[in-house]
Order: sequence, then C-alpha cells, then structure tokens
Amino acid sequence: MTFQKKLLVLALMGLPVGSAFADGVLSSAESDAKGVVKDVETGAKDVVQGMDNMLDDGYSGPFTGAYLGLKTGINDSKMQVGNATAGTAGAAVTNNQQTNSPQNYGAAIGAEAGYAWKVGSTVLGLDAAYGYNGSGRFGSLSGNTTSGYNSYGSHDYALGLKFGIPVSDVLMPYAKLGYGRLMGTGAASGLAGNGLNGGLGVEYLVAPHWSVAGEWNNMSTTVNSNTLNNNTYTIGVNYYFSAAKPHHVAAAAPVVAQAAPEPAPAPAPAPVDRWRVITEEKPVSLDGANFKTNSAVLNKMADEKLGQVVDFSKRYPEADIQVDGYTDNVGSKPYNQKLSQRRADAVKSYLVKKGVDGSRIHTKGHGMEDPIASNKTAEGRAQNRHVEVHYTVREEKKVRVQN
Repeated sequence: MTFQKKLLVLALMGLPVGSAFADGVLSSAESDAKGVVKDVETGAKDVVQGMDNMLDDGYSGPFTGAYLGLKTGINDSKMQVGNATAGTAGAAVTNNQQTNSPQNYGAAIGAEAGYAWKVGSTVLGLDAAYGYNGSGRFGSLSGNTTSGYNSYGSHDYALGLKFGIPVSDVLMPYAKLGYGRLMGTGAASGLAGNGLNGGLGVEYLVAPHWSVAGEWNNMSTTVNSNTLNNNTYTIGVNYYFSAAKPHHVAAAAPVVAQAAPEPAPAPAPAPVDRWRVITEEKPVSLDGANFKTNSAVLNKMADEKLGQVVDFSKRYPEADIQVDGYTDNVGSKPYNQKLSQRRADAVKSYLVKKGVDGSRIHTKGHGMEDPIASNKTAEGRAQNRHVEVHYTVREEKKVRVQN
C-alpha cells in the first residue's frame, strides 16, 4: 500500500480519537461512535485496495490521488426539542412546551483526508471528514416567556463518496454523499446518532499540489423526537501528494529535434571596381625624307604616314591633334623658327583637305630645338628636318583596380 493510502487509513483512524481527547472526555455515545468508525475504517481499507486494483492505470490528473485538507467557516445549527428531555445537560421541558433554538452561527473547523481516481471524464473519491462546531443556544418557552438559554455544540464524523466533474483543468464542482455520526455537546450531549451526510462544493486548483474549496455540508440526527440539525459553510485548503496534471489536454506529439540547417556561406564581398583612364599617345613622325632642305612642301612619301592620322581622326572624333615642326641648324635661328612653323602648317592643311576638322589640329614650330640626330652630318640634318604629329587617345578601358 502506498504512503498516501496509508496516510488515508491513519486519518480515518485518528480523526475521531483525536477529537475525543480534545473534548477531554470519552462519553458512552462517543465510544459507540468509535466502534462505528472502526467498522467503517476496516471497510474503507478494502474499498481503497479494491478501487486501486480496478483503476490501476497510472493516471494522475487534476483533483486525483491522496489528499489532506483543513477547513474553517461557520455552522448554522438548530435544535428542536419535542420531548420532555432535551439532553443529558438537564434542559428539561414539559410535553406541552416546544423549544426552538434561534439561528446559530458558531465557528466551525474541520479536517478531511481522501483518495480520488479519474473515472472517464469525472473524478470519484473516498472522503473521510471530521468537524467541530461551536456552541449555539436554545431556550424553553412557556407562553411568551423565555425561561433561559442553554449552550450546545457538536462533533460530526463522515465517510462517503466524493463525485466531481472538472469543467476545466483547474475548476471542479463536486458533491458528497455518505454516512456519518453527529454527536451533540453541552446542552445537546444527549443527542447522538448516525445518518446520511451530504454536501456540495467547488474546488479550484491554485498550484500543482494545492487547491482551495468552498463547501456546504448538512448532517442531522433525531433522538426521541429531539432534533439537532447542522448546516456548515466552510472554506478549505487541500494538499494533493501527487502533482495534479491536466486531463482534458490532448497529449502533445513528440517533438523530433532537427539539426538546424547550416547557414549558407556569406557571399564574398564584391570587389570594388574603380575605372581609370588609360592615356595612349600615338606619335607619327614625318622625317627629313618628306621635306627638302629649306622647304615646307610634303612629298608623296608623307601620304602613308598622314593616312594613319586621318584614320585615327575618323575613329576618335573627339581627340585633338598636335603638330610640331623642326629644322636642322642650317640658317639663322629666326628663319628656322618660321620654317618649322610652315612645315607644321603644311601638315595641318593636308589633314584638313582629308576631312579632319581644323579646330582639332594645333600646330607649333620649334626651329632648331630638340634635334633628334647630329647636325654635323648630312644624314643627321635630314633627320632633324621633320614634323611630329601627336594624337592622344583617352579611352575608358575595363581595368579593375581592387582595394
């Protein structure tokens, strides 16, 4: 038998005995009650074991398993005396008198223990409870005269079924129905008997092991036409030894852990392309073979080289052309300066006749400056009588310069 079930049996055994010692006296009526509870306790063990075997499916849901509880509230009791003797405390009245107690709202405290199972969508449990109810008053009436009031109270013991219908994972209305014993105290100590016990309540789960419950419970007994009726209203706290689990929630499908896909490699940073202008100079030199001494007239041999300049001008109409004329050292410097200019102008005239825009052609004579050969020989002087044509090509070529 599990620890929780043993605890339940001990609770069934200990509650009535403990309450009797708290009263200080074991009356004959209480001794009878002790025997009744003893028999009930033996039956309870069998019931617990049998239900455990029948419903041993390992289920643990809200409001199930072994539990202990404490409760407190008020007891609204009423005693009606219909016989000459109301009880052993000496509250004697005659047959032609009727005594009714006023409404009594004494303090009520109690304890309970039980074990509950899930049955379908409901909860069914076995519940044992003890309650101590504070004193009330009753008085004997003679006509319109009240002869006095006498205090009384009660003990109640109950064992029964607890039937609940959870409406959510945390809320369950329930009903109790069972058999118990009610024993009066004080002026009602002669009233003791067995009978049905019932109640209604609602329980709210505030934590996996803990719940709070509000409950109304009723028990009454009648002896020789004298009646003691208890209505108790309590608020209680229950502790479940097994953590409650929701029972209306479908089991979640197992989650299969999947390896996260490897992140795609970061793209390599795009190279920063910078474009630079490539400047190409295409010089054409018309050497001395194209000019006679002291002459600025082009001969036929210049056609081939100047044809290259014309072709370039057509492919690159935005390019400018620079024509520089030179001479040897024969003659005076001023004369050679003018002669070199005439030679440059002669080249420009040729290009214009071939369709090149004259505004694109720039000429300059340099005279005897910057000889390319020695003027001491005829061959050297012939080389120095020349014209140089320079044209610059500025193209945006796809030359990538990476950082």
